[in-house]
This record gives sequence, C-alpha cells and structure tokens, in this order.
Amino acid sequence: MKVVHTVGKRKTAIARATAKEGKGRIRINKKPIEIVEPKYINAKLMEPIILAGDVVDGIDIDITVNGGGIVGQMDAARTALGKAIVEFTGDMELKDRFVHYDRTILISDARRTEPHKPSKSTKGPRAKRQKSYR
Repeated sequence: MKVVHTVGKRKTAIARATAKEGKGRIRINKKPIEIVEPKYINAKLMEPIILAGDVVDGIDIDITVNGGGIVGQMDAARTALGKAIVEFTGDMELKDRFVHYDRTILISDARRTEPHKPSKSTKGPRAKRQKSYR
C-alpha cells in the first residue's frame, strides 16, 4: 500500500497530510472536507480537488492542521492537499495545471508577520510618531 506524507505551511499554521489508497475520502481534523465552515474557506479548499478531477476518487487523504487562524489553516491545508495529490499520483501534467492555476497550491507562502521592534510593542514594527511642521 502506497502512503505519502506532505506538509503545507502558511504564517504559523502547519498542515500535515497523509495520502493512501482508498475511496476518495478527504478529512481535515477528522471532519469530511464538505462540512468545513465557513463556505468561502470550503470553496478555496476544494480547488485542488476540482482541478484534479477523477484522480482523487481513489485516494484517501487525512489532513491535520494546527496553529494560526482559520484562513492560515485553510491555506496550509490546501497546500498540503495539493502536494499530496501530485506526489501520490506522480502526474506532472497535474502539477503544471496546479501551478498555472495558483502557485500556492503546491508552494507554501513564505511571507511571515514582521516582529515588533523594541519600545513600540503595541503599535507595530514600523510605526512612527507623525511629524508636525507647525
């Protein structure tokens, strides 16, 4: 039995996906992907599945996500899902389709929040006092 492990990251959210042969079940934190709320997040999560088509019918994918907020978790899960599908099938045409549609399906977003600087802990990393000329 073939088993593939992949990881997706976004900000502080980390998603770990395990793909294996099965009946096409995809679960995120032990919940079926169809019942993930809110719906706009569900729509974003379904993109790799829709792009892959019938390929995912024979793959069971379990995704565990922790850290970050709901949108960061969704992006991390989406990346892990896309990577798992491509790695399990080994289909380069599918990989090209994913990259052409949206690069973040396969490649984690490297942007991170900038840490706050000393003495400006509540204002943010680059906040300055507004200058007055009068």
